[in-house]
Amino acid sequence: MVVPMTSILPELRDLVLRHAVAATTPTSVPGLTLYRSDTVSLPMPVVYEPMLCVIVQGRKRVTLGDTVCHYDAAHSLVASLDLPVVGVVCEATREMPYLSLSLRLDRVELAALLLQMPSSPPPVQDFAGLEVTPLSPQLVSACQRLAELLDAPADIPILAPLLRREVLYRLLTGPHGPMLRQIARGEGRLGQVQQAIAWIREHYDRPLRVEALATQVALSPSSLHRHFKAATRLSPLQYQKHLRLQAARERLMSESADAAEVAYAVGYESPSQFSREFRRLFGHPPAQAARRWRMEAVAAG
Repeated sequence: MVVPMTSILPELRDLVLRHAVAATTPTSVPGLTLYRSDTVSLPMPVVYEPMLCVIVQGRKRVTLGDTVCHYDAAHSLVASLDLPVVGVVCEATREMPYLSLSLRLDRVELAALLLQMPSSPPPVQDFAGLEVTPLSPQLVSACQRLAELLDAPADIPILAPLLRREVLYRLLTGPHGPMLRQIARGEGRLGQVQQAIAWIREHYDRPLRVEALATQVALSPSSLHRHFKAATRLSPLQYQKHLRLQAARERLMSESADAAEVAYAVGYESPSQFSREFRRLFGHPPAQAARRWRMEAVAAG
């Protein structure tokens, strides 16, 4: 029996509303995080790790390179790679806050589950690393049962692995399945892009030679650029720049170092170039942005 969406989403929304005690609320269910915002937000660059995101109230816009995705309580977003995006909550009020949940996706879990599922031929087309598709009642129902464990903490050690597995199964058998299968198996062009991303993330502060990276992942430089751009909407060098600027933001918020020191620490050779690119992404020069973020953090808590 298929349960209608109209009866499931309000129950899941009420669960998130009760347990989302802050803007970001990690939970005792492994990989499950809740989000709440009472106002629309300014654009905020972040790095999405592989995850499922389900909005239960409100609306959000996510920009990846030159691609803009809008999604709401009728859609799910899945990121299969580590992706630098710009997120904006664009529908939220105190009376009707933006509410969502995310579930971190583990490639090992996905691969283990695939071993018990019917095999399928590898797809030949390129996949983007970020997809938005309509929500299915089955996926919402699985997410709800997982979230209900927050009301029964004693059940989490036994039931959470089983319910996580159900969510992953619904993803693999739904519209996101072909993309996730490539990542889980580490095969196809998306698997090679995943290898390139892993290297760039580990060495973001070092010079990037695209030819050497292409050789490492068994692609020609032109093929690496084409497939990397198809998956991330960024070139390898643009991707590295986003990671450097994200790392700089974290350092500026948590350290007393000045902008030039941070620039060198994240791999820039020119502090002036760093300041230009930082302002282009975050909207303010490094020192001014750091002061603003620290003030916001103090006001929030």
